Amino acid sequence: MDFHLSTGALLMVFLCHMTSALEVPLDPKVLEGLPQPPTITLQSPKDYIFDPRENIVIHCEAKGKPHPSFSWTRNGTHFDVEKDSKVLMKPGSGTLVIDISGEKAEAYEGTYQCTAHNDHGTAVSNNIVIRQSRSPLWSKERIEAITVQMGVSLVLQCRPPAGLPPPVIFWMDNNFQRLPLDKRVSQALNGDLYFSNVLSEDTRNDYICYARFPHTQTIQQKQPISVTVLETNPAGDYRPGFMTPLGATSTEMVLRGETLELECIAEGLPTPEMSWQKDGGELPTSRVSFLNYKKTLKISDVSEADAGDYTCTATNRLGTVDHVIKVTVKAAPFWIGAPRNLILAPNETGILTCKVNGDPKPDIRWFINGVPFENAPEDLTRKVDNDTVILSNVQSGSSAVYQCNASNEFGYLIANAFVSVLAEPPRVLTPPNQVYQVITNSPALLDCATFGSPIPTITWFKDSQISIKSGDPYVIHENGTLEINVAQSQNSGKYTCIATNNLGIKENHVFLEVKEPTRILKQPEYKVVQRGMSAIFECKVKHDPSLIPTMTWLKNNGELPDDERFEVDTDSLTIKDVTDEDEGTYTCIMNTSLDQDSASAMLTVVEATPTPAIVYEKPDPPTDLELTDQTERSVQLTWIPGDENNSPTQKFLIQYEDLLHQPNVWVNMTEVPGTSTTAHLDLSPYVYYSFRVLAKNQVGYSQPSQASRQYRTNPAAPDDNPSDVQGEGTEPGNLVISWRKLTGLQSNGPGLEYKVQWRQKDVAQEWSSRTVANVSQVVVSGTPIFVPYEIKVQSLNDYGNGPEAEVVIGYSGEDLPLSAPDGVLVMVHNSTLAEVHWEPVSSHSVRGKLKGYKVYYRRERGLHEAEEEADQESQDQVLTFSGNLTKGRLPDLQPYSLYNLFIRVLNSKGEGPPSPDKQFETPEGVPGPPSFLQVNPSLDSFTLEWGPPLNNNGRLIGYTLRYQPVNTTIETGPVKIMDFPVNETTVTLDNLNSSVLYKFDLNAKTVKGAGPSITKEASTAMETTPTAEVGKGPTDPTTPITQSPPLHKAPSVGPVFGTVNTSVSEEGAVISWEYFGHHKNIYVEYMVENSKEDWKKESVNGSHSHVLKGLKPGTSYRVRVVARDPTGPTLHSTNEEVVTVPAVPSRHVDIATQGWFIGLMCAIALLILVLLIVCFIKRNKGGKYPVKEKEEAHQDPEIQPMKEDDGTFGEYSDTEDHKPLKGSRTPSNGTVRRDESDDSLVDYGEGGDGQFNEDGSFIGQYSGKKEKDTHEGNESSEAPSPVNAMNSFV
Repeated sequence: MDFHLSTGALLMVFLCHMTSALEVPLDPKVLEGLPQPPTITLQSPKDYIFDPRENIVIHCEAKGKPHPSFSWTRNGTHFDVEKDSKVLMKPGSGTLVIDISGEKAEAYEGTYQCTAHNDHGTAVSNNIVIRQSRSPLWSKERIEAITVQMGVSLVLQCRPPAGLPPPVIFWMDNNFQRLPLDKRVSQALNGDLYFSNVLSEDTRNDYICYARFPHTQTIQQKQPISVTVLETNPAGDYRPGFMTPLGATSTEMVLRGETLELECIAEGLPTPEMSWQKDGGELPTSRVSFLNYKKTLKISDVSEADAGDYTCTATNRLGTVDHVIKVTVKAAPFWIGAPRNLILAPNETGILTCKVNGDPKPDIRWFINGVPFENAPEDLTRKVDNDTVILSNVQSGSSAVYQCNASNEFGYLIANAFVSVLAEPPRVLTPPNQVYQVITNSPALLDCATFGSPIPTITWFKDSQISIKSGDPYVIHENGTLEINVAQSQNSGKYTCIATNNLGIKENHVFLEVKEPTRILKQPEYKVVQRGMSAIFECKVKHDPSLIPTMTWLKNNGELPDDERFEVDTDSLTIKDVTDEDEGTYTCIMNTSLDQDSASAMLTVVEATPTPAIVYEKPDPPTDLELTDQTERSVQLTWIPGDENNSPTQKFLIQYEDLLHQPNVWVNMTEVPGTSTTAHLDLSPYVYYSFRVLAKNQVGYSQPSQASRQYRTNPAAPDDNPSDVQGEGTEPGNLVISWRKLTGLQSNGPGLEYKVQWRQKDVAQEWSSRTVANVSQVVVSGTPIFVPYEIKVQSLNDYGNGPEAEVVIGYSGEDLPLSAPDGVLVMVHNSTLAEVHWEPVSSHSVRGKLKGYKVYYRRERGLHEAEEEADQESQDQVLTFSGNLTKGRLPDLQPYSLYNLFIRVLNSKGEGPPSPDKQFETPEGVPGPPSFLQVNPSLDSFTLEWGPPLNNNGRLIGYTLRYQPVNTTIETGPVKIMDFPVNETTVTLDNLNSSVLYKFDLNAKTVKGAGPSITKEASTAMETTPTAEVGKGPTDPTTPITQSPPLHKAPSVGPVFGTVNTSVSEEGAVISWEYFGHHKNIYVEYMVENSKEDWKKESVNGSHSHVLKGLKPGTSYRVRVVARDPTGPTLHSTNEEVVTVPAVPSRHVDIATQGWFIGLMCAIALLILVLLIVCFIKRNKGGKYPVKEKEEAHQDPEIQPMKEDDGTFGEYSDTEDHKPLKGSRTPSNGTVRRDESDDSLVDYGEGGDGQFNEDGSFIGQYSGKKEKDTHEGNESSEAPSPVNAMNSFV
């Protein structure tokens, strides 16, 4: 006991005599030159849980002078980072990166500590516990189905696996929908699901508890729980009772600073209501919250005052139950005051204190450079007394880092604090000559931040003479700051602070300016204004002239409306055309950089009184111009405004006349608002001024006022120097310096001249100068080629020089470049594009401003040509690449050619010498089009001749010809393609249709492909035949008949006409066709079938379809399409088609609505259905039913070969089953026509759709004409189609 008393007394005596320690300066410029022990600046948290899928990164950063080195311990022993290939320490720091891919992550779990060391000490980090996150699977268990009576309570247990960190629990169903929670159903803090009472709706088989593990982002699922609620014998209402916690009381311990969560869940029917209270105290409202329908009480940032008894109460209409939770608050160690870094001078004394608290009280251990104090070498200058380290009479070289470790059962704290022993002369950290500005009667603080070891002593002087002592009105603070409690104007001036220690002295000067306050002299006044009139609020202010004021107006403490009716002037606010919405309080605020003042006034708007019609005119001119406050450079102009003539004056325009330099010329000088009657005018020297004023309102400007008296300003030295100063050489060896001359108004006096100065940049030489007058340029000769010059042009007159001129950089004259680019290389990309590269020339050889490189290239010859065939007329092509480029592209080259290339450097003067010639070759490309294509037509053939391409672009391998018939529309015939060898340039195409237009496309080919084609169109010759009567020869035997010779060099193209289709519509017979002819007169001809009438024709030029109108109903017609010469016989014709026009039904009876017709149609449909069934049975029984067997079975002699004219068929042969019937053909659209199909049912009956077996045989017997001719002899050969049947009843 006595020992402790003596130690305490000794410490008190020591503290009384201890020198205060020096604070570590934050200024980096100061820290940069000081030695400094290590300081930990960044470290990982104490508890580090890592994801095994990612690398482990343990942070450890530190600073110090010199920069510290780093080492690590793991589980208390040295961790050799270099021996583990999976561990990397980042350069310049102690941060570890551990690659755990392919490794067992558990091997790196443990407790890590980082050490930072330099020559002045060692700092250590916290103990960092590294653990792997874990998300274990749910243990397998058998979940029994739960059956409960309705109304009783129920708990569904979750019991998730213990993970690291603990999982987040939630309940969902099979559809991944969260189960609804309310005051009856709730989830407890441990994840269990509580039912205060169950209802029938709680019956379900998919209560699933999910556990989400945050670090690994995985979710584990428990087996579904099935709950069945029995309604047969429901429980009655009952009092509340607690499901958790159990019993009347429970306990809860929480650590200081953490979050306290208390939970009470009760059963009962009806569902109980929950409430909370703290015995003997109030709940901390700012930190408390209720969750889970008040079943959970949550208090954040717990303190010792939160300890006590908390009572939760459950209530329903049958009763109340309470539960008391006794809460105790413990505390892990926490800082009251952590030890701070010290800087001590030799022989000084200091202390380090480690103020911590906790419950239970922490144990404190001290370390020095990471070594326990008891294990460190003995040093009499330091002593430990519990939470304090006493350092006395420290010496140079005793710098170290001290660690304080405070711990109890709930945690620990580690703090590093270095003690640096330095001997440093004083430094003043406050910037020199700093100006402080304050308002009169305000406090002023003048800084004098210093650093030194020992701590410097601060003294203050005013105006370098008066020594300042602490006392009214001055206070000198410990950090050296000088405070003036109430600053007055006499306190303005220069202040000097002097810092002194045993190693030196340092002073610094600052300045204090005490300003006049800002005051509103004339406040805005209450206004009552009629609607539509103007309101003016004045706000005149006095302020310190050295401060710049800013006037701000507010309406009802908000911004003014964004309306042009509101005009703000320097000392007024004008509201024009006032409306009811403008009523309110208007405040003017005058701000300066140091203070402000404000004042307010109300505006009331009243109804406007009727006024007579107002006539608006321009204002009268101002009068009585007067000049006052005359100085060398300014004057005050005042005037009396003229009559506004019912329109307020918006502004005044002030003009001046310079009687010395520009007499009789009035120049606009400035404008002032219409509310002002004065203007402050800034003047120029050496001017004879006269002024006049014009007023402007909404109508326009007034007449000018009478001129003021003349005011002459005295001459002075120029205020400005010439502008637009430039330096640029025009020839090699010169420099032209030019500028824009000053105006007479800018001259400021007589004898205006210009002093021109120049010198070569970056060369130690004096300025050369030349003084000139009345010119705007000077030429300097004898300069080096294209070197930079510094140039200045200063104005001067008889009264002195203008301001110092700014330096402008110019360049002397350029000369042609000296050298050519080297290393020219050509890269050929394809047959038409190459890229050229070169090395840039040196800057001194350019001898000017580099504008770029010019590439000259020329095609010498094609690679298939001999050298003597080179193109002598080929011109050089030139491409310029601007700037300092080293490559460029050469487009539009000719394939399969030899090129020559060279490059020149380009500057503003011209081009330099060429580089050595560089030759390159382009590969083959596709050829150009044939040089010509000549087509010589005859009646049914063409002879084509062509020439090779002008540009082969490679080795030709042949030609391709495409040709096809075309007509005047977009339709074309089939394309024929022919290939020819390279040595063949003519071909004859025969067996073509006469009078048909053909299109020819011809192109040449190389190994690279086909080139563009040359296209021609030509028609075969028109066929001419003499007109002759039937049965007689030609009327003119001498008329020649053109006939093409039987040539067979190319295949025939095809017919002129294509497919012809016919149909019948309400308007008439519709005929459509395909036509491939050219420039013909097209007609549709028709006549009644089996008649001897002449063909009737209708012109259809330019069309491909036509409607024949006015045909007789119930009549068949023969129809054809012809291409005819207007005066000659038929040239081309389609085959004849038969079109039958249906008979017109009676106009008085709608047959479709007659009962007998409907019955007949039903009978026919039934008959057809029976026939189809019979055919189907036949097919299944007998298979095929060939035509030949059918006819042989009957052997009817009346069967005769059918003729085409009467619609019957010709003979057929059983040995040629697959040959078409006579006169048949297949249209291009794929439909089977009468003269085209192979044994089509359409040919045997008009209404039947034939069906075939897989081998092509018919299904069923023949129908239609063929069948009736065979069996019924002379009966009608008309097929029993529905149309014919209907016609027979009309």
